[in-house]
Amino acid sequence: MADTGVVETFLQRIEKVDGGADSQEVAASLGVDHQVIVGAVKSLQTLGDVISAELRSSKHWELTEEGTEIAEQGSHEARVFNSIPLEGLPQAELMKLSFGKIGFSKAMSNKWIRVDKSHDGGPRIFRTVESIHDQVREKLLLAKRGDAARLDEKEKNELKKRKLLAEVTVKSYWITKGNSFSTTVTKQETELTPEMIASGSWKEKKFKPYNFEAMGVAPDCGHLHPLMKVRTQFRQIFLEMGFSEMPTNNFIESSFWNFDSLFQPQQHPARDQHDTFFLSDPSLAHHFPMDYLERVKKVHSEGGYGSQGYKYDWKMEEAQKNILRTHTTAVSARMLYKLAQQEKFTPVKYFSIDRVFRNETLDATHLAEFHQIEGVVADYGLTLGDLMGVLHQFFTKLGITKLRFKPAYNPYTEPSMEVFSYHEGLKKWVEVGNSGVFRPEMLLPMGLPEDVSVIAWGLSLERPTMIKYGINNIRELVGHKVNLQMVYDSPICRLDS
Repeated sequence: MADTGVVETFLQRIEKVDGGADSQEVAASLGVDHQVIVGAVKSLQTLGDVISAELRSSKHWELTEEGTEIAEQGSHEARVFNSIPLEGLPQAELMKLSFGKIGFSKAMSNKWIRVDKSHDGGPRIFRTVESIHDQVREKLLLAKRGDAARLDEKEKNELKKRKLLAEVTVKSYWITKGNSFSTTVTKQETELTPEMIASGSWKEKKFKPYNFEAMGVAPDCGHLHPLMKVRTQFRQIFLEMGFSEMPTNNFIESSFWNFDSLFQPQQHPARDQHDTFFLSDPSLAHHFPMDYLERVKKVHSEGGYGSQGYKYDWKMEEAQKNILRTHTTAVSARMLYKLAQQEKFTPVKYFSIDRVFRNETLDATHLAEFHQIEGVVADYGLTLGDLMGVLHQFFTKLGITKLRFKPAYNPYTEPSMEVFSYHEGLKKWVEVGNSGVFRPEMLLPMGLPEDVSVIAWGLSLERPTMIKYGINNIRELVGHKVNLQMVYDSPICRLDS
């Protein structure tokens, strides 16, 4: 509510006028800022039909700060002319003046001055006319007095171009008395209190009408991050296909489970510090299934199971190094080894969705940590055709029906395939995942039967989330630059199907 004194003074002023009054004129007559009167008008409008206010707008020309200076002291070109004595002035000295550079250019255009470059001390400026007529100042003085209408459009636009004059839109209210007009303001009550009811004072009170159509205050509640919403959708798809979720709560892995058990050689570039985060404390792992470890060592260094291996000196200290896992396939390796220890093999379907860590260079599409989605199927006699069939079923549930497969290389799968989908928006094929059949060199040392095959595929969680929510920079989705309002406002995301 505006100040009661201002409101009542304003009402008394309106009472004295016939017809109506402009809020700008009222503000001027009361000696207050126009916004104070606007506040009084809006306050009175909430009290009912005390006044009637019609919003009007008008345009007029006003001098800018520079224009006001010129109206008082003269144009830059005129001040340059007046600064030059009859014997001339070195150009270097003129340019030191605050108005020198602009004034020199304009005065030259008006042919009021000339430059003589023949002097030994450098160029010298001389007058070319005895006197001048400062039309720019005269035009600005007209505008300052409110006579801008006497200037034609060309003159006004020229002054506007020089940023000396600006066209300003002024909004004001045309105010007239309402049916319930009064010079005194009675504050309307907004709440019926127990004290009013007990004393009966509510009978004399005037209450503000309730707006039963107004929306209530939204209750505070939690909000799911877009990544979590899309993760839930992927998880539901896996569960619908009969998959079981793998435990992925160990972010720290030994190099043995992350690399060696997957038949990835110890000299592989992915095991360098520029690709992988190594731990300093604890730096080494010490507990391994030793019989399995010996079989892994042998297949790496000597070969076996129909493979010649990598023929290098496999080192225990490399396998012991603790790292932040670079993929959830390390979890798949643990689960498959556990499966191989059962007395009788039973087919399984596993999936996982969790964070992995890579020593990446950060940019709009890469972070040092991200989520990997992985699906694994182990059964007798699985082939590449089975993998393609499962992939078609999986991606169809995502709303992706156009698939292509391209041969690829992975250390632990053979054959391997990159999965491409036709993007209707981009009108081109884009990579959506990687897949393959796990190698015998990885599976047989675990103790799985020779006729058991394992097919697997993986993709990131961030890329489909960014596509679904129209996010171009991954740092706006994950990390300290995330705008929490985006999390609050983001709608429920349902994958197209």
